[in-house]
Amino acid sequence: MQIYLDYSANTPPRPEVIKTMQDVLTQQWGNPSSLHQWGQRAAIVLERARIQVARLINAPAESITFTSGGTEADNLAVMGVAQGYKKPQHIIISSVEHSAIAQPVAMLEQWGWQVTRLPVDSLGRVNPSDLKAALQANTVLVSVIYGQSEVGTLQPIDQLGQIAREQGVLFHTDAVQVAGRLSIDVQRLPVDLLSISSHKIYGPMGAGALYIRPGVELVPLISGGGQESRLRSGTQALPVIAGFGIAAELAAAQMLTETPRLIRLRDRMFDQLADTPYLIATGSRDYRLPHHVSFCLTSPTGGVTGQTIVRQFNQAGIGISAGSACHSGKLSPSPILLAMGYNEPAALAGIRLTLGRDTTEADVDWTVMVLKQIWERLMPQPELSKV
Repeated sequence: MQIYLDYSANTPPRPEVIKTMQDVLTQQWGNPSSLHQWGQRAAIVLERARIQVARLINAPAESITFTSGGTEADNLAVMGVAQGYKKPQHIIISSVEHSAIAQPVAMLEQWGWQVTRLPVDSLGRVNPSDLKAALQANTVLVSVIYGQSEVGTLQPIDQLGQIAREQGVLFHTDAVQVAGRLSIDVQRLPVDLLSISSHKIYGPMGAGALYIRPGVELVPLISGGGQESRLRSGTQALPVIAGFGIAAELAAAQMLTETPRLIRLRDRMFDQLADTPYLIATGSRDYRLPHHVSFCLTSPTGGVTGQTIVRQFNQAGIGISAGSACHSGKLSPSPILLAMGYNEPAALAGIRLTLGRDTTEADVDWTVMVLKQIWERLMPQPELSKV
């Protein structure tokens, strides 16, 4: 069997997305900035996609700026705010941000900016009172990830955003893992900036978007011809943006049925693995992405890492991912698990299984069986260890 369980990393483009991209490449390939009929046809495609993406989060179309993906959207949110100040100010993020936020903020810190990284509890949740206490007179931006990609925890964005808004501070959230899986309404949600990505919702790689609340001003990262309302210069990648639009439209239409189905599969996997020795669920069960299952290993003998398990699964035809990363030949523990209070051996031993449109109950049951077989091979058995 071949079972793909890494939908938080990438999703296969829908057939409708591929057809739309082919149509654009062969029939509507003009430059949207051109005034002639070829350009105008392309401009219609571009604006249709903008409307489709905007509807996914209930935003006005003009508030959507297309980017090359979620990483650029995150960078534009952080650096677009920061570059509007002549002197370093104060920025607040959580300690479990994606590197697309953590790294540009670390760069700002090197440039003299003051940075507060909010702690999280053992489930990966930020306490709103910590944000309230961290705000300062010179705080200009708060950025807290909506759904954590490694451990699946959802943050209390409503409360956090409201705290920032009451103090007149801009609030950004990386919603890359949430958009298309849970309902987002930026007319209700107290956010000023919100990032989403195409290839997480069965669209093509190479497209993303930043929602910018009307009235919020950013300094562009890319200068040139002034496309995307002068916020992101460069001729738009029309085929992938068109595919993004179709993916967003279909995600919005199917969310009411697909999200509960994913939750049932997610809980089925958690429940079947609940009594597996040395396997500890990570993240919150109550506040969790609907498609997300994650664990870390607590082997008493050590030596078994998340990457070891990924390779074992791959040999069995199942694709999952690990939280730890290999840099220059050395395995690094997950900064997310470390921030949640796990020790280094456990932070080296995180795994993530994420479900999608093609995942079935049979896939879940087979994966559970394979994981238990891997455990029997790699881990000491409690009954034998007592002898």
